[in-house]
Amino acid sequence: MTMIVEQGSLARGRNHTLKAMFEDRKSVFVDVLKWDVPVLDERFELDQFDDEHATYIIIADEGGDHLGSARLLPTTRPHILNSLFLHLCSGPVPAGQAVFEITRFCLSRRQCASSRRLTRNRLVTALAWHALQTGIRTYTGVAEVAWLQQILAFGWNCRPLGAPSLEACGRIGALAIEITPDTPELLASNGIWDIALEPCVTMAKAA
Repeated sequence: MTMIVEQGSLARGRNHTLKAMFEDRKSVFVDVLKWDVPVLDERFELDQFDDEHATYIIIADEGGDHLGSARLLPTTRPHILNSLFLHLCSGPVPAGQAVFEITRFCLSRRQCASSRRLTRNRLVTALAWHALQTGIRTYTGVAEVAWLQQILAFGWNCRPLGAPSLEACGRIGALAIEITPDTPELLASNGIWDIALEPCVTMAKAA
């Protein structure tokens, strides 16, 4: 099951899948990666961008348990790249109505390595599918260098926005991904695109 949840923070106290997502974010980004980010009730990783403007792409199992997710932020207002890591861009930060930032790409640690890879592929597929359906032309993001190199290798039209920099959270860089009609084919040629996922995407309004 794939969910696209708009204004998800409004429902985090009522939605099992969203609560599990925030718990897994804490497990990954705080417990493993040691990021210095806010934690609610010692269980949920949330920051100032988990507000009514955030959209969440969530991969869940049939019981609604979170397997993987990503948060999308509009670039027409403050977001991570232009608020915290502006120096990672050698030129202007891409922004506009058709540009969204991918943040908090999270895979649940409860999965084995092969399942995590499958969830990763499904999540990348869902992100591209969502962009094609909603008119998003560009995704931006900030990533640790090893993960950034994986993103570049997926086969889609992706480019660095500047030189990586050593930060408290590790060596990170900024990137932009152009989403075009041939993105599914480019991802498929690298074994990423999951065509079976398309009809399974559902829209859930959290308000």
